[in-house]
Amino acid sequence: MMSYRNLFSWTRPNLVSRAPTRVSWIPASSFNFRNYATTSQEDALASATNRAQTTLKRFWKTVGIDTRSDGIAVTLDKRALKTPSGHTLLLPENKRLVATFIANEWENQETLLKPHALPMTSVASRAIDTLRDEETRSDVREVLLSYLDTDAICFPHDDPEPLVKLQTEHWDPLLEWVRSTFDVEIHVHRSVLFHSQPERTRQILSDVLVQMDPWEMAAMERVTYVTKSFFIALALVKRRLTVEQAALAAQVEVASQIERWGEVEDSHDVDYHDVRRQLGSAACLIINTP
Repeated sequence: MMSYRNLFSWTRPNLVSRAPTRVSWIPASSFNFRNYATTSQEDALASATNRAQTTLKRFWKTVGIDTRSDGIAVTLDKRALKTPSGHTLLLPENKRLVATFIANEWENQETLLKPHALPMTSVASRAIDTLRDEETRSDVREVLLSYLDTDAICFPHDDPEPLVKLQTEHWDPLLEWVRSTFDVEIHVHRSVLFHSQPERTRQILSDVLVQMDPWEMAAMERVTYVTKSFFIALALVKRRLTVEQAALAAQVEVASQIERWGEVEDSHDVDYHDVRRQLGSAACLIINTP
């Protein structure tokens, strides 16, 4: 069975060579609890630059999709992929398109393994490893609900004018959709200090999360973390927003800065594509096919 470590693409891990040295896994301190791979010879000698230059080469020749009696598996050299927790990355029959996307990710790893280019693999693994457990789901719900009080789209700015225009275009319709669809009150604030959404709103939206399956929860979690917005995530999962619309709503401040000051090469352009990669993986995960 093929196994890999938590490949969450929004934080890029160090890559290691496939030299026959001892490999140890060191817990990362970042909030998403990713693990970084280092070799014993790196521990004392290699600088950050040297570690960035080490590589993990492609070790498989073929990528396939194996239909089994209990689901669909993606295979490398006919051996099933496994999640970071050791579970077979097994998808239900209605997730055949998701399996195709995952297989495509691994097929496109032409020479070097690039974990940031495996967003479908990581988000599907999250659903399988942790979000089938009700205790974990409850913890994730509480974390996601905490974003209600700091949701990016609930704190608009009064200037500059280009930013105000973008907020009105992308945020106001979204807030009205949440209010009308779920019959909740959403407060909008001009200050970030000591604000919260009504308890009734929190309870209703908590019930919405309870009804989500592990795939929807994994998508909801990823989009919330990427956009810093519960409401953008909810709209994407409920198919109120497309990936592009969600990305535009999440990046109104960046768009305003670019309009005023221009684009910063290797920063704004990288973020542009990374946000859409993450949101796209979440949107694809919840696609069901007959």
